[in-house]
Amino acid sequence: MRKILTVLAALASLSLTNCGYNAIQSEDEQIKANWSEVVNQYQRRADLVPNLVNSVKGFAQQEKDVLLGVTNARAKVGSIQATPEVLNDPAAFQKFQAAQGELSSALSRLLVVTENYPQLKSDALFKDLMSQLEGTENRITVARNRYIKAVQDYNVTIRSFPSNLTAMMFGYKEKPNFSVENEKAISNAPKVDFNPAPAPSK
Repeated sequence: MRKILTVLAALASLSLTNCGYNAIQSEDEQIKANWSEVVNQYQRRADLVPNLVNSVKGFAQQEKDVLLGVTNARAKVGSIQATPEVLNDPAAFQKFQAAQGELSSALSRLLVVTENYPQLKSDALFKDLMSQLEGTENRITVARNRYIKAVQDYNVTIRSFPSNLTAMMFGYKEKPNFSVENEKAISNAPKVDFNPAPAPSK
């Protein structure tokens, strides 16, 4: 009888090892760690924004709409709790992604405006802030890529046999991944035209 129980225990242990449970746990934790790094870099960007806005304000106060747009977009980003629970709620994840996209867009408009102020572009504080912002944008890209890869690995694991049975049993679902809102627009190559614009007729 004792031999039978030992054999059953060994089989149960072997089946748990091959069921993918440990792989799911490991990959889920990797996603959480990578998500924390994405949020960390987005927070770094959000922390730079007030200094950047104040720097531009000193030179370009008349650009109030642009400055207000950046400030409002940053406030919206700050109001969203980017906890790991967001990863299990596609709607919350989409809301987070939309807020970050809005801030990116507002920052792009701010940078276009700064082109009109040569004194601002030569200001040491502004140049330092721009350098930090560029570095942060690069870190965001790297962190997002790592998150995307971790989600891909996890989603493949929970959809593959036999770990998909374990995932179903324990309620593990696919995690959302970053996507591009205007995918159709960016799939077209940009038009480059070096011909000067025709002079307006008098």
